[in-house]
Amino acid sequence: MKTEDKIRHQLATNPIILYMKGIPANPQCGFSAKSVGILNATNIPYAYVNVLEAPFIREKLPSISHWPTYPQLFIAGELVGGCDIIEEMSINGSLLPLLTAAAPKKAEPEKDVLSSFDVEQLVQQGISDAKVLVEGEGCDLLITVVSDQFIDLALVKKQQLVMATLKEPLASGKLHAVSVKAYTPDEWQAVQINKEPGLLQIQL
Repeated sequence: MKTEDKIRHQLATNPIILYMKGIPANPQCGFSAKSVGILNATNIPYAYVNVLEAPFIREKLPSISHWPTYPQLFIAGELVGGCDIIEEMSINGSLLPLLTAAAPKKAEPEKDVLSSFDVEQLVQQGISDAKVLVEGEGCDLLITVVSDQFIDLALVKKQQLVMATLKEPLASGKLHAVSVKAYTPDEWQAVQINKEPGLLQIQL
């Protein structure tokens, strides 16, 4: 790859890049040191090239940037300038918004949200005879479960039995804000007698 092509590739793949003398931890000139200090104060990550160890880039870059000295700061592929301009932009407040706009955005990890079908399957795996109705969307669900395994159990024990089938997704954050209603078949039949018309129901 030609030096010019290498430079253009660096500019295209690094939204913020500083061509400097030395490295940020050990600048080899006062202007590079001042520029690094200003950039570091923003806490925005940036790439850098030590032109003292890349003589071909040091020689070729000024013909591309039309800027004869170092350091040289590029943002979004465009030359911002050297130390004096970096310092001036930092003082007048125009540097930080430019850096912020160019900085790569951190992607928030998306947690897989269980579907109603997935929840139903998990409950039925843990409670083999369960009849399950899942209402709601996303993570906010009302889970109604009917099972003979609830006979003679206290209300809290019934709910704990259902929650145990959902332990993993609750722990990982794939599921939260869950409400559980647990009935024996006889209790469910009694609820059905008094249910409001139009409500969903579980077929026993």
